[in-house]
Amino acid sequence: MRSLVADLLQLRLEARNDVRLHKKLYNAIRLSILDGSLPPQSRLPPSRDLATELHLSRNTVLTVYEQLLAEGYVVSRRGSGTFVAQTVPDSLLSAPASATGRPGSAPPPPLSARGQQLLQKSSASPRQWGAFLPGVPDVNAFPHALFRKIQSRISRRPQASQLSYSNAGGSRALQQALVDYLRVTRSVRCSAEQILITEGIHQAIDLVSRMLCNPGDTAWIEEPAYWGIRNVLAMNGVTLQAITVDRAGMQPPEPNDTPPKLIFVTPSHQYPLGCVMSLERRQRLLALARQTGSWIVEDDYDSEFRFSGQPIPALQGLVDDAPVIYTGTFSKTLYPGLRLGYLVLPRPLMEPLKNAHAELYRGGRLLDQEALAQFIAEGHYTAHIRRMRLLYARRRARLASLIADALGAEALSDYNDNAGLHLVLSLADECDDVALAQAANAQGILVRPLSRYYTGATPKKGLLMGYAAMDEGEMEAAFSVLLACLR
Repeated sequence: MRSLVADLLQLRLEARNDVRLHKKLYNAIRLSILDGSLPPQSRLPPSRDLATELHLSRNTVLTVYEQLLAEGYVVSRRGSGTFVAQTVPDSLLSAPASATGRPGSAPPPPLSARGQQLLQKSSASPRQWGAFLPGVPDVNAFPHALFRKIQSRISRRPQASQLSYSNAGGSRALQQALVDYLRVTRSVRCSAEQILITEGIHQAIDLVSRMLCNPGDTAWIEEPAYWGIRNVLAMNGVTLQAITVDRAGMQPPEPNDTPPKLIFVTPSHQYPLGCVMSLERRQRLLALARQTGSWIVEDDYDSEFRFSGQPIPALQGLVDDAPVIYTGTFSKTLYPGLRLGYLVLPRPLMEPLKNAHAELYRGGRLLDQEALAQFIAEGHYTAHIRRMRLLYARRRARLASLIADALGAEALSDYNDNAGLHLVLSLADECDDVALAQAANAQGILVRPLSRYYTGATPKKGLLMGYAAMDEGEMEAAFSVLLACLR
């Protein structure tokens, strides 16, 4: 079988016909080393094999290998072969730029205005694990061995349909497992045909906003709200109107001449403040959506992790045929890298959004979806959530105790409900929580500034502190580092 190295060198040999064969081969290998096509310690083909593949004499290849060895580009290991050197001659490090004729420092291509705006408002952390990063579960507590057994069982004899694209909105088994689970735990009313599997919440929001909004249409978002929603909507040309949140959730205003196309809410556990939307507000919001022809997009964020009181049913199931698009994800209950979420679509939107999803994103990963369906159907999912609920309740209590002991009970935000995966540490209005978060991040403490979640001019100041991924025994040392930054 022809080697990939031979294919690479053949292309570069054909590019020049003005020099002798051994010089052409020498230049092809040398430039491939310098531009990284042949990385350090990669093995070159044996001289006999390379000569056969390139239709050259073996003496030509041996001559080139000897010259590269003498100049320090390659090393020879007795009995093992010829390998690219770990470090090439310093005096030739800049050779590729001049030899290939490419400009060495060409300016990057200009970005679109919305692309530049996205990067200016980007808030994704380069680090996604550590104290006290909010929104991250304890990924080590997931039963990986059990899940691997299910995956292995499914992968032994996969069906052809499980290895192709998904144009039906995802695995039928996972759709049905979600119907059964959501009906019992969240009072969601739906059939399997209404479930659309996505690669997380961002893809779900992107699909909904593209298909239901024209550029310039208005969407209501909570104030404050998750920055990811703002960025996805802005990239799709949607005009945002921030609606204030208080202890009872979003305060729906009276409808006006330009009603919103979409209304984004996190009623079960508002992100980032942590409050729960009251029943009266939920009913008002449903009535307003029916009156204006708007769609409510319900993000059931952290609904599984309530540590006291009764479970709160989803907005979607409060009335028949609710004008609600229900979204969920497994990023918090299992682990973010799984990249699986879902939409529960109202029947009028079911077919068009499934077809659009297939056109835009070419769904797949059906083996993972089948494994997750069995994980849910066999009861492992609910058992895992029960274990995590107990674990996270202990960790939340530990962090709350550290904050109250060091800074007083008033340092805990009034909005913090006994749920979710993070707490909000309140700060004085004159405090620069962005600078404080940057200082803490530099010390390895990954908190987020509350003010970055606001779009208005008078944001509340505070720090979002996740506790789910931290062992209780490690919290005090990490919290002492944050205290030093505060002081």
